[in-house]
Amino acid sequence: MSEICKNWSTWLKQTRFSYMNEAQKEQTINWLNAIRDQVLLLADIKNGYKVADFGCGSGLLAFGVLEKFEDKVELIFSDKFQDCLDECQKILSQTPVAHNARFLQSDISDIKLENNYLDRALTRSVLVHVKEKQPVFNELYRVLKPQGYYCAFEPIISENTRYYELVNPQQISDYSDFAAAEKEFMENPNDPLVNFSAHSLDKNMTEAGFSDVIVQVQKVASNYTPSSEAILSWFIAPPAPDQKTMKERFLEYFEEKKVDNFISEVQNALANTEISVSSNTALIKAMK
Repeated sequence: MSEICKNWSTWLKQTRFSYMNEAQKEQTINWLNAIRDQVLLLADIKNGYKVADFGCGSGLLAFGVLEKFEDKVELIFSDKFQDCLDECQKILSQTPVAHNARFLQSDISDIKLENNYLDRALTRSVLVHVKEKQPVFNELYRVLKPQGYYCAFEPIISENTRYYELVNPQQISDYSDFAAAEKEFMENPNDPLVNFSAHSLDKNMTEAGFSDVIVQVQKVASNYTPSSEAILSWFIAPPAPDQKTMKERFLEYFEEKKVDNFISEVQNALANTEISVSSNTALIKAMK
């Protein structure tokens, strides 16, 4: 686990934004709020429902439900990591809103709920941290009532803009070596961040028994001007507490001196220059 990111609550609050300036942070938070609203719209929650936010993290979806329904729904904050639940519980204790909420420490691949319990199961950027996806969908199907919905948002990281696509090959020593290495580890079937696509998610849900499966892919494009420090953060900030940094991934292929030189050349090529990046994201809805 990275020394700069010792647990999930720290990563959620600090590390994932480490390469952003204040304007980018504000833009990202607005985007996350928009995602929350889209997922909740798909979920079509009603008074009296039992709703769970699995892998709740900082509670983006759960607090969205609470804001709208207060104590009119049974709301479960569920996460594998106790530090995330502690953070959500702290926020909830400071919220003067009536609620019918509880906290469940549980792995989404082995959910500690009875069969046919929930009306709605929600996730946001959770599957991207789970190596084996099929058991997750099997569990979500099991805990939902008949006609219950699973609604989610997932980034399709395997389709993101890659670093080698941003630079001019003439500006990078051993460009082809680094491009080949990045292509290989961004297609690693054992890496939960990149071992899925919209098609594979659809297939997983169908195999679990879900019907009316919708996986709506959106391309998110943005332009910004990174600083040299921000580019360094791309390489040394972990994509999750239990994941290797980009620098560590390259170190599996090359000596550190060569990797450090690559990072420096990328900084020289892109710092204070407007770049365009894109990523694919998926909105998901499926019915038991």
